Amino acid sequence: MPASFAQQAYYTRKSNGLLDLTAQGAAHLAELPLRCMQQEFPYKTGVVFSDSSLVINPRNYHPAFYGCYDWHSSVHGHWMLVRLLKSFPGMTKEKEIITKLSQNLTAANIKQEQALFKNKENKGFERIYGWSWLLQLQRELLTWNTPLGKELATNVQPLASQFAKAYVDFLGKLMYPIRVGEHTNLAFGLSLAWDYAVTAKDTDLQNAIRQAAIRFYAADKNCPVAWEPGGYDFLSPCLEEADLMWRILPAAEYQQWIKAFLPDLFAKDITAFKVAQVKDLTDGKLVHLYGLNLSRAWCLYGIARHTTENRDAILRLANLHLEAAIPHVASGDYAGEHWLASFAVYALTTENN
Repeated sequence: MPASFAQQAYYTRKSNGLLDLTAQGAAHLAELPLRCMQQEFPYKTGVVFSDSSLVINPRNYHPAFYGCYDWHSSVHGHWMLVRLLKSFPGMTKEKEIITKLSQNLTAANIKQEQALFKNKENKGFERIYGWSWLLQLQRELLTWNTPLGKELATNVQPLASQFAKAYVDFLGKLMYPIRVGEHTNLAFGLSLAWDYAVTAKDTDLQNAIRQAAIRFYAADKNCPVAWEPGGYDFLSPCLEEADLMWRILPAAEYQQWIKAFLPDLFAKDITAFKVAQVKDLTDGKLVHLYGLNLSRAWCLYGIARHTTENRDAILRLANLHLEAAIPHVASGDYAGEHWLASFAVYALTTENN
């Protein structure tokens, strides 16, 4: 697939300057998870082999989420396809998407997925990132008011409930925040989990997230933006925290908090958060930085929607990151293609979250 997404009619610019995904763009991006969601290899596992029973093909213990190189990428690939079906009814490839979702997200497959997480050595498998994307997938299913949406939501709910309870337990024991630019970034995980908790009306999870966010982040000031990005980052520690806290704090309190936490965003000319560059798109770690540009975009959009000052400049910075990353989503190399489309869709549809 050519890396020409930005040069075709795959998105439009709305009157407010934000980018909007088109049906043609949705079909183009959907091809990436469709291609890999049932592709078993190459596969990168993170499980602990407690005995020889797991020395088998990953599809045996991940019958729902065995494709797209690793478990979490498969999960958010499924999320992306559900989001696109809901946003573009009748889209190209709709039948194929529905068929593959129905084949993967069966009650029996989800029950088998649960079994691994009940294994003592793998209770923390895919914590935090994979747990959070599974909750986001379930949020998407819970708000898909069709017979298929209801069926799949019923199938996936046991695993979502398992993760929600595990999250509450984990947050009760976590002593310090996890401020990294990769999978275990706590703020990003809490944002996805919070959105699920609100939709599912899971007050226990909401309360645990609120308490953790206040404990870890409420007193933070002057986030060291000059330290970003790290060479392998696909999440911004500073921006993910800021994107979480508008969910947690009252609106007026957030205005004060964000200006103290990220004063760089309120300068007349924002010089922080320059677009990240990638020199080797075939390197699975270095290509993370394309994802960073996409995740920065969705954070900046969220921050801009919840601030009263310098909003236009923040939105321009978001657009700059999004437009720089989009041409590289379909690069032709599996290192990026197995996951970047999900990030692009999340960034392009974040206004509707």
